Amino acid sequence: MKTGPLRVPLRADHFMFLDARGAFESYGRVELIEGELLYMNAQFRPHMVAKDELAYRLRQALETAAIDLFVGTEGSVRLSDNDVPQPDIILTSEPRGDGPIPGTSVSLLVEVADTTLDHDLGRKAAVYAHARVPEYWVVDLNAGVIHQLAMPATAGFDWRAEVPFGDPITSMAIPGLTVATDRL
Repeated sequence: MKTGPLRVPLRADHFMFLDARGAFESYGRVELIEGELLYMNAQFRPHMVAKDELAYRLRQALETAAIDLFVGTEGSVRLSDNDVPQPDIILTSEPRGDGPIPGTSVSLLVEVADTTLDHDLGRKAAVYAHARVPEYWVVDLNAGVIHQLAMPATAGFDWRAEVPFGDPITSMAIPGLTVATDRL
């Protein structure tokens, strides 16, 4: 028998209900991670430039390789009953429709980190791996590298690499996708 407080995770349906009714308006950007509501940091210029430039480069590379995926920024993705993150960049096969992007349609998620690196490579990586996101990149602004994670498994991603800014990055999950990183 539990005698102390018990954490009750917020469910995705409740999160979306509250959001649709403006419950989070005073907080700015929020996301649901493991049933916990998280406030998202402000995005300053280095973050904005890296996110927008990489999204642009991804669009170019997808067009060049004739890969039919949509590049979205800062959309909500429903990964489970307790996870509705808002990654910086999303590659999905289902951009249209109501509500969040279905997690099953996601081929690649990208987070840009200047102050959130530990969270993005720790808790978020675990959530993304558990949801079977095929590939996950973390753009590390401080180190000037992209942490590339692929092959999701129960305990996280089985494959990891670091790609320095300026070197092209080749997707492990999307055949034919290579992206320039020289202007991040």
